[in-house]
Amino acid sequence: MTSLLALSRPTDWNFPLFVHVLGAMILVGGLLTGASVILFARGEVRFLKLGYWTLLAVALPGYVVMRIGAQWIYSKEGLDNLPDDPTWIGIGFIVADAGALLVLIALILGGIGVRRLRNGNGAGLLKASMVIAWVVLAAALVAVWAMAGKPN
Repeated sequence: MTSLLALSRPTDWNFPLFVHVLGAMILVGGLLTGASVILFARGEVRFLKLGYWTLLAVALPGYVVMRIGAQWIYSKEGLDNLPDDPTWIGIGFIVADAGALLVLIALILGGIGVRRLRNGNGAGLLKASMVIAWVVLAAALVAVWAMAGKPN
């Protein structure tokens, strides 16, 4: 029955949904890659910087694209006209909004850490940035579950 519903989705919803999913995949990939590089850097400055720049250049734009696509498909489907959001959308909004704040905090801490690497310090701030990225990644996986399963 679910596949039948998916087949009956209006075609003008396809592109906004694609933008949302593409942005989410880029965000998750950027968080996973950036946090993993920092985790396995073992104090090596170039890998710590690479992890930070991956968060900045991949995860942040991925978030922006995901959020634009989310709002676009939200209005396209007419969900903004509902009196209350379904649970799965509420979960998505909470994860997106809290995730944005946490990603910004991680980028600020990481940016300060990268700057301090010149003096031999800053690895701790980059590790804090990594931990925050793992937390956002875990929350993003909860959002993926909510978007796919649509719990009530």
